[in-house]
Amino acid sequence: LFGVWYPPPFFHAAGADKLVVLLVGVDVVLGPLLTLVVFKSGKPGLKFDLACIAIVQTLALAYGVSVMTRSRPVFLVAAVDRFLLISANDLDDSDLAQGSKPEFRTRSWTGPRLVGAQLPIDVEDRNSVLFSGIAGKDVDKFPRYYVDYDAIAQALVAKAQPLDVLTKADAESQARIDAAVRGTGKPANDIVWVPMLARKASIVMLLDRTTGRPLKAVAVNPW
Repeated sequence: LFGVWYPPPFFHAAGADKLVVLLVGVDVVLGPLLTLVVFKSGKPGLKFDLACIAIVQTLALAYGVSVMTRSRPVFLVAAVDRFLLISANDLDDSDLAQGSKPEFRTRSWTGPRLVGAQLPIDVEDRNSVLFSGIAGKDVDKFPRYYVDYDAIAQALVAKAQPLDVLTKADAESQARIDAAVRGTGKPANDIVWVPMLARKASIVMLLDRTTGRPLKAVAVNPW
């Protein structure tokens, strides 16, 4: 959960922190609490009660893990002027099957795949996507419009903003930005940024100004 599916800062942005709190709260608290209620040494049927509690805990754990599995990030999509973190349950199977390449037709189990998304050239298809976007299902939810990231990297850099735009952030956010920039090993002038939108929060993605490759996601509100 922490190292592969939801690496920081995706963990918070995707809402996994709340899911883990719920999972721990149910599974860790539920068992001891119910055991405390029913336990009495020598009580007839105690083994049955404890077995029921174990079953409840197991079901709660299975449900929690299934929710985390369905919500895991599977694609990091660059579209127009931002990144979007797409979860497994954001994609319909029918749309996934129409992916433009084999690797765009499956949901990743090893962390989000970096891809780009381009609006179709055909006017009718483009209008269809635009109307779908108004309804809440934009181009990033259609794998048939996915392309290799390198195909849109320079277009994304052209839309990116310099770091000094982020200097208006509060002291804590500025400290995170400074630490992230130092961690890249690159001069600040060689770095630009774009927003990254996820299910529960928007954060910042740092890019190499020359290549357009993502350098680091930073838990700072871009707005």
